[in-house]
Amino acid sequence: MAHAMENFCTISEEYDIDGEVGFALPNPLENLPDVYNDWMFIAKHLPDLIESGELRERVEKLDMLSIDHLRDHKSQRLAHLVLGCITMAYVWDQGCGDVRKVLPKNIAVPYCQLSKKLQLPPILVYADCVLANWKKKDPNKPLTYENMDVLFSFRHTDCSKGFFLVSLLVEIEAASAIKNLPTIFKAMRMQELDALRKALLKIASCLEKALQVFHQIHEHVDPQVFFNVLRIYLSGWKGNPQLSEGLIYDGFWKDAKQFSGGSAGQSSIFQCFDVLLGIPQRASGGSAAQFLQDMRMYMPPAHRNFLCSLESKPSVREFVLLKDDADLREAYDACVKALVNLRNYHLQIVTKYILIPASQKSKDKTSQEPSEQGNKGTGGTDLMNFLKTVRTTTQKSLLKEG
Repeated sequence: MAHAMENFCTISEEYDIDGEVGFALPNPLENLPDVYNDWMFIAKHLPDLIESGELRERVEKLDMLSIDHLRDHKSQRLAHLVLGCITMAYVWDQGCGDVRKVLPKNIAVPYCQLSKKLQLPPILVYADCVLANWKKKDPNKPLTYENMDVLFSFRHTDCSKGFFLVSLLVEIEAASAIKNLPTIFKAMRMQELDALRKALLKIASCLEKALQVFHQIHEHVDPQVFFNVLRIYLSGWKGNPQLSEGLIYDGFWKDAKQFSGGSAGQSSIFQCFDVLLGIPQRASGGSAAQFLQDMRMYMPPAHRNFLCSLESKPSVREFVLLKDDADLREAYDACVKALVNLRNYHLQIVTKYILIPASQKSKDKTSQEPSEQGNKGTGGTDLMNFLKTVRTTTQKSLLKEG
């Protein structure tokens, strides 16, 4: 019997997955209703307000606004991005160690109310800063780096455009593979081995193209600027010694709350391929498996539901193993190898953009950042151990060694 995963229109409607941009928010709004002009002014002028030292004072003087005028999903997502950017800027300010541990109620209350409505945590997540923080310069031209921009940055020279847009373009390229899911599940149900093989090869091709897009990061993001500037504003208050107890959301919760900062682990697309290919990241145990599971709560609920639904469907890996068809196994392994290559490259990027700058900063005796924090990801995890564990688990899923 056919199921929902055999029709892309059903997948798209039920799980908010767009045919062109995948898990990204299609054509995000650029402005909120006029009642939120003060929020928008601060978000659009973060670089100047942080630079001049006026940011915190402007935030503290904001009126308490109701979220009732945010009536549709896109306006709610834009508001979550806006409030997330303002929150990160307020907590970290100029990034020199002067950290605020209490978010004022005039921003904390609407932010937490909106987060509850969206079923997202009240912190800047990947779904905000990457998936909803973009626009086309010319709506009639294609989705290319040259024809795109971000809606909000923290500093004038923080490389946020490069980092967020390259991440988004990798995401979009990889997500184009989702269109092959209906073919895959129908082929397994109908025992059509050649159709399954071709669909798997298309997925591998999408992942290979995503890796090529990933190379653009070197052109648009400077390692020192990313590490010393942008990364600070993406850092959360879980596993962070600068906010060891978390952040107090004044007027909403009595106790401080700990949330992870924005992380690639919050991307639904790569967890999607792990689930589809039967790569047992969650079964590997330890902190990596727990982190990936925790990160699902930072995804929009429709995308979380998609991953859960995918987990309940017939196993591609088991089907391929049962058929014992050499060509089919080769196509399956092409997908796994493409994922391994992406994860190997991610490790190289982390070395260049985090480990090397961290080691250079540790030699600077004036640094106010705890040295152990330098090697952690913005999500608060031990970055290299996490990525190596995920990569190794992926590699071990190859049916044929070499």
